[in-house]
Amino acid sequence: MTPHSVAVLSDVHGVLPVLEAVLAEPEVREADLLVFTGDLAAGPQPVAVLDRLAALGERALLVRGNADRELVGLARGTLTADTAWPVDLWAARQLAPAHLALLDGLPHPVVREVAGFGPVVFCHGTPRDDEEVVLVDTRPTKWAEVFAGLPAEVRTVVCGHTHMPFARLVGGRLVVNPGSIGMPYGRPGGSWVLLRDGQVSLRHTPVDVPAAIEAVVAGSAYPDARAWAEGYLRAEVGDLEALSAFGPRDGRG
Repeated sequence: MTPHSVAVLSDVHGVLPVLEAVLAEPEVREADLLVFTGDLAAGPQPVAVLDRLAALGERALLVRGNADRELVGLARGTLTADTAWPVDLWAARQLAPAHLALLDGLPHPVVREVAGFGPVVFCHGTPRDDEEVVLVDTRPTKWAEVFAGLPAEVRTVVCGHTHMPFARLVGGRLVVNPGSIGMPYGRPGGSWVLLRDGQVSLRHTPVDVPAAIEAVVAGSAYPDARAWAEGYLRAEVGDLEALSAFGPRDGRG
């Protein structure tokens, strides 16, 4: 059955309390389909988050992010640990074989028919690369390169990776980024997107940040869980700072 309402969440990064806050939203509970566009477990509560997502069953569609791929490589020794984030190294060691099999089997990209939109591409970085950076102000020629392999009938692309929500037209094609659940840049809380009957709505779920930090600390054995949660759940990195850091990675001059 073609879904009429799709809630899209991205970049959970192993943060259970914010994920739970968004999952509790009425329009998320009522959505026909939940799509998670990658980077699910790389953070302080990897096992709890993956178990929670698995419990959603067929109602949830999980898409691979670069951090999901990298966790598998770190856990299996096929990826060097030299440049990995400390929390990722720790998270990779927490995962059971079933968690690794789940992450290793995630697809990227995924195309699903959505009522009012036709075929929608759900991806992490871009449809062609889970780590490629595109931003709200990325130049048109870059977007043209990114979308060169897409069929003409695909008029909507939903991506993640850069942790900042936006919706914009690119040559008549709608591009949407839901923002981040676990590592928001710009403002605390969980950002997500609702696709319903041809309309796109950027949504934001406020959270009790001190309580969420305490929940992460209580639910994680990561040695630096408090410092990690303080920095990311309080959104200490602003959106303009993040845009400045990511900008060179989209190939601009």
